[in-house]
Amino acid sequence: MLYFIPTPIGNLSDVSLHILEILAKCEVIFCEDTRVTKKFLNLLQTRYSLKLKDISFYSLHSHNEDEILKNIDLDIFNKICAYMSDAGMPCISDPGNNLVKFAQKNKIKYEVLSGSNALILAAVASGLVEKEFSFLGFLPNKGDERKVAIQNALNSPYPTIIYESPKRVLNLIKNIADLDPQREIFIIKEATKKFETKYFDKAINLAQILENENLNGEFCLVIDKSKNTKFETILESDILDLDIPPKQKSKLLSKITGINQKEIYKNLIK
Repeated sequence: MLYFIPTPIGNLSDVSLHILEILAKCEVIFCEDTRVTKKFLNLLQTRYSLKLKDISFYSLHSHNEDEILKNIDLDIFNKICAYMSDAGMPCISDPGNNLVKFAQKNKIKYEVLSGSNALILAAVASGLVEKEFSFLGFLPNKGDERKVAIQNALNSPYPTIIYESPKRVLNLIKNIADLDPQREIFIIKEATKKFETKYFDKAINLAQILENENLNGEFCLVIDKSKNTKFETILESDILDLDIPPKQKSKLLSKITGINQKEIYKNLIK
C-alpha cells in the first residue's frame, strides 16, 4: 500500500490525526529530501509522542525518479509505504506525479491523504475565487516563456493562482502593473507561519507597497480574472511565429497543447 502524505507548509499543528496514524504504520518512506523528512518526523515524535517503526528511507525527486522507478522491486509495495514532499501536497508544484502514474500502471493500491496546501488556502483567503480558477504553479523564470505565461494569466476568464519566489515576486507585480495597472491581486506570504502577511490591492499600488517590504519567504498570488469579454489566448501559430530557438518553442507549445516536448522539438527541427 502506498500513501501520499501532505506535510504542513509552515505550522506543525496542521498535521492531521490521520497522517500521524499512517506514519506510525509506515515501513518505507519515499521523500524529496531524506534530511528534511527525518527532521519533520523528529518534530512529530517530540510534540505528539509519535512512535515510528524502523523505517527505510529513499530519496525520490525529479532528478532521479525515472531511474529509481525503472529499477524498483515491486514487492516493496507489499509493505506500508508513503511518499512525502518537503512541504505541502505532493504533485502540486512538487514531485510525486510520476509515482502516481507508476502506481496506476502497476496496479499498486494507493491513497492520497488530505492536508496543507497553499493553493487552496490562497484561493479561499483571496475573496476572488467563487468557483473556477486556474493554477499555473511557478512561472518560467525568464524570457519569452515568462512573458507568454504572464499574458495568459492576465487574459484568463478565471482568477489565476501562481507560486512565486521572493527573488522574482516584485518584478512579477511590476510586469503586471505595466500591462494592467488596475488589475486586483491578492498575495499571501509565508502562509500558516508566524509572520504570515496578506496584501490585496491593484497591481500599480502593490508594486509600490512591495518596494518597501521584506520579501523573504514563500509567496502565493491570486490574480483577478480578466474583465474583457474577448480573450486573446495565445495560439500555436503565435508561438511558431516567434523568433526564438526551437527548444524554447517546444516548451511553450508543450504547455498549451499537452504534447510531449521532445516530440514537438523533433518535428520543429525536421
